[in-house]
Amino acid sequence: MFVTQDVAGEAPSLLARLLTVIVGPLVLLAVLLAVGSGVLIHSLTQKTSDRVLLGSLTAIAETLAIEDGEITLDLPPAAFGMLEDSERDNVYYSVRHGDVLLSGYRDLPVPETSALVLGEPQVRNAKFRGMTVRVAAVAKRIPRVAEPVVVQVAETMKARNKLQLRLAAVLAALVGLLVVGAAFLVPPAVAWGLRPLDQLRREVEGRWLSGPVDLSPLSIERTPREIRPFVGAFNALLHQLENSTAGMRRFTSDASHQMRTPLAALRTHLALARHGSPTPAEARAALDEVDAAASRLERLLAQLLLLARAEEQGQGLICTPVDLARLAAEITGERAPQAVAADVDISFEDEAHGQILALAEPFLLGEVLANLVDNAVGYNRPGGRVVVRVRHADGRPILEVEDDGPGVPDDQRAEVFERFARLTRDGAQPGTGLGLAIVQTLARRLEARVAMEDSRNFASGLLVTVTLQGVPESGVLAAS
Repeated sequence: MFVTQDVAGEAPSLLARLLTVIVGPLVLLAVLLAVGSGVLIHSLTQKTSDRVLLGSLTAIAETLAIEDGEITLDLPPAAFGMLEDSERDNVYYSVRHGDVLLSGYRDLPVPETSALVLGEPQVRNAKFRGMTVRVAAVAKRIPRVAEPVVVQVAETMKARNKLQLRLAAVLAALVGLLVVGAAFLVPPAVAWGLRPLDQLRREVEGRWLSGPVDLSPLSIERTPREIRPFVGAFNALLHQLENSTAGMRRFTSDASHQMRTPLAALRTHLALARHGSPTPAEARAALDEVDAAASRLERLLAQLLLLARAEEQGQGLICTPVDLARLAAEITGERAPQAVAADVDISFEDEAHGQILALAEPFLLGEVLANLVDNAVGYNRPGGRVVVRVRHADGRPILEVEDDGPGVPDDQRAEVFERFARLTRDGAQPGTGLGLAIVQTLARRLEARVAMEDSRNFASGLLVTVTLQGVPESGVLAAS
C-alpha cells in the first residue's frame, strides 16, 4: 500500500517500510474494531429493545385471572404505551388458552407449548404478515386451570434497525476519521522520527565532501538509542579502515623506498654499459651486479605479494591435516642448494620419529618454514649450521629453526618482526627485511604462535619456535 520503489529492483525506502508496518496494522485494527463494534451495537440494541418488549409482556401476563371459572384479561394501557416510538413500529399481541384465542391477533404465530418453560419469557424472531417481527412469549399457569395460558407480544423492527444503522454510521465515521487522520499524521511523524538518520547522513557526507576524508569515529552520545548499535558498528568499520589505510600508506612508502635501491643499481649499470667501453671483466661484473639487483627485486616483489595475500583477513582459510615432518623435510631439501652456496650446513631432525599432523593451510605453512630457513641461512656465517626440527609438546605440533649465527639482541627481537626491519651483519647477504614479518602474519592466519630465543644447542645463534594447531577429531577446520 505504502511500499514504493523509485527504481526497479531497489529496496523500498525506510519511510515506506515504517508506514507499512504502522498504518497497515492500524487499518486492520480499525476494520476489526468496526466489525466488533457492529456486533456489539446489534447485541446492545437487541437487549435494550427486548427488555422493553418483555416489560410489556409481563404487564399483560400479570392481569390474567380466573373469575366464575373463566379466564379474564384486563389490558393495561401502559403495556402498549411503553412500546410506542417515533418510528411507528406496529405492535401485536395474542393471549391463548390452548387452541382458544382469548384476545389479540389470531394469526400471530404461536410457539410449540413444549418449547416454552412455565414462567420463563422467551424472545424470538418470526414472520408475520410478510414482516419480520420480534416476539416475546410466556406460558403462565392460572389457578384451577389445567393448561397454561400463552401470552405473546410482538413488534416490528423498524426502530431497532434504524437505531443500529445510526450507531453504525457514527462508528464508521469515527473509524474513518481515525484512519484518515493516521494517513495524514503518521508520515510526518515518522519523517520527524527519522531526522536523526538524515543528520547522521549529512555528518558522514560532510567528512568527504568538505576536504580530506575524515575517518574519526562518529559521536554516539548524540545519536538515538535505537541506532547506537549501528553507529558503533560503523565506528568499528571506520577504525579498521583507518588502520588499513595507514598500513597501506606505510607499506607503500616502505616498499617504494626498498625498491629504489635495486632499481637505481640497474639504471646505473645500464647507463655505464650504454656510455662506456667496459672491459670483458668489467662487463661480467656489471652483469653480475644487474643479476643480483634483479634477483633482489624479484624476491622483494614476491614477498610483497605474499604479505599482501597473508593480510587478506576477509579470505577464509580451509585448514586441513598436514604432515609436518614431511613438509619440513621437503622445504629443507629445497633450500639445501642455497645453504651450500652460502657455505652453511643445513639438516633436518624429526624428534617425534613418526607422523606429526598439524592443522594448517599447506602453502602458507610451507612459506612460514621457507622464510625462517632463508633468514637462518642468509644471516649466518660461512661454515655455520642450520637445523630444522619438528616435535610434539603438550599435544601441539612444534616447528623449530635453530642456527649458530650471530643471533638477535633481546632488545631488537620484537623489531625484527616489523616490515623492512634489517639488522646490520658483517658478511651477511642483504635481505628485504620482510621474511620475519611474513612469518608473523602467516602465523596469525594459521592461529599459531611464534617465539624467538637464544640457541639451546649452539654457543651462539637463534632458535625460532612455531607452535601450531593440533588436529581435532573432525580433522578439518575453517580458519579466518
